[in-house]
Amino acid sequence: MKRARHFGEYLAVRAVLVGVRFLPHRLVHALGSGIGLVFYALDGRHRRLAIQNLRAAFPLRSARECRRIGRATFAHFGRLLTTLLKFSTMTPSQMLERIEFEGLDRVQSAIGGGRGVLFYTGHFGFWELNALAHPLALPPLAVLARPLDNPWLNALLERARTCTGNSVIYRKGALRRVLRHLAANDGIAILIDQHIQSTDAVTVDFFNRPAATTSALAALALRTGARVIPVFALPMAGGRYRLVYEHAVEPPRSAEGDDPHDAVRHFTQRCTDVLEMYVRRYPELWLWMHRRWRDFDSTAAAPGMFPAAASDDAGPQMDADERR
Repeated sequence: MKRARHFGEYLAVRAVLVGVRFLPHRLVHALGSGIGLVFYALDGRHRRLAIQNLRAAFPLRSARECRRIGRATFAHFGRLLTTLLKFSTMTPSQMLERIEFEGLDRVQSAIGGGRGVLFYTGHFGFWELNALAHPLALPPLAVLARPLDNPWLNALLERARTCTGNSVIYRKGALRRVLRHLAANDGIAILIDQHIQSTDAVTVDFFNRPAATTSALAALALRTGARVIPVFALPMAGGRYRLVYEHAVEPPRSAEGDDPHDAVRHFTQRCTDVLEMYVRRYPELWLWMHRRWRDFDSTAAAPGMFPAAASDDAGPQMDADERR
């Protein structure tokens, strides 16, 4: 039964892929919006969860405004799906016609440190395009991810992620591979905004609510000295995108005798604060239908909606033997 469902999902996405190959970007966006709004209409569980999360995050906004943002969020994630598929069919020169970069000098400065660069973002904006277009202006990077449950979709997503020269690092054996990349002064891309259920989690404030968050980003930075740069991919008019490389997040100052766990938590909070700043600016571009605060509220469980959007890991949960 699961195999049949996975194959059906794969065929549906393949059909969209074939269609968007020949569509202009304006119609690719329209198709994506339509797909997202169909999910908004039919998926009551995630619709209610998104609106509930929005009302908790923005208590001064009206219920009507939260519903509007929730609806826009579903439309955005539909566009994310069709846009990623469209870009996976394009040549590098065609991609560059649609992309502009901001903050490349910050990345070059970080690379000059010689200890690797940790690029982080969340399920925000067009984050997959950020990684996809990165090697068009900078050295390729390794994307840290968890395999999708659907193996056919995972293979499709991996081909898209690696078509411009990037590589993908999956959970098993992740720590050793990540450390090798950083030692070679390479870049690692990581997501930090999904709920984490493991001893690797640290609790930080996200929209004034405690949220269990991956400690991998901060722990790796403190262990290796790699620079940490937030990245965000924002939509522009005319089917174009701005890839923003923000100022590096500086680690907290430490003194002899300080608890290393506190340093990791403080660093993770600093990184989360930058992400929250962008989500507050553009709330319709974040994954509100995810149970981000599940350890601290009583919301009913909700499985992932869009396969490529909701199933990526927020960070590596290292195997027990690697943490020793």
